[in-house]
Amino acid sequence: MSTTGTGTGTGLRTALGTFGVRPLDPLEDSELLHSWVTHPKAAFWMMQDARPEDVEREYLRIAADEHHHALLGLHDGVPAFLMETYDPAHRELAGLYEPEPGDVGMHFLVAPAGTPLHGFTRAVITAVLAHIFADPAARRVVVEPDVSNTAVQALNEAVGFVPVREIDKPEKKALLSFCTREQFTAATGVDV
Repeated sequence: MSTTGTGTGTGLRTALGTFGVRPLDPLEDSELLHSWVTHPKAAFWMMQDARPEDVEREYLRIAADEHHHALLGLHDGVPAFLMETYDPAHRELAGLYEPEPGDVGMHFLVAPAGTPLHGFTRAVITAVLAHIFADPAARRVVVEPDVSNTAVQALNEAVGFVPVREIDKPEKKALLSFCTREQFTAATGVDV
């Protein structure tokens, strides 16, 4: 795997194709996002009952928030995943752990696929982390998956995340985990 410029930020070339990101447009992309976040496989995204206008409103809110950002992920130029980053000192984890300079919170969601592609989700999370770590100010990525979401926990560990402890968030019991740039490179071989 190698990182490369794609015109939409840092891209990642893999055996499965090229992954990149572009800014999310809440008005233009909300219909597509609605189909993703309400899909049964997106249960942990906690928007199963959202209406299209709810999705649009949520991503307009994120677009207006200086501490939370949403990007649309592309696979060979086609929308394929959603990526969110946030400042954990101000959003999601504020008051739940001791943030360090360079911490970046992250969420990602892979679009539902008719025919799953083996290794695709791992390639997506690798591309997400490569994009985050392309910013020299990013020193550590912080995630807080639901403790019952063992599939994403295994995926996180495969790309370098180390579980730290369980924390209680208003909406879930979460597994606080960290991944430094060095842990990411050691786990994936991607040098960022």
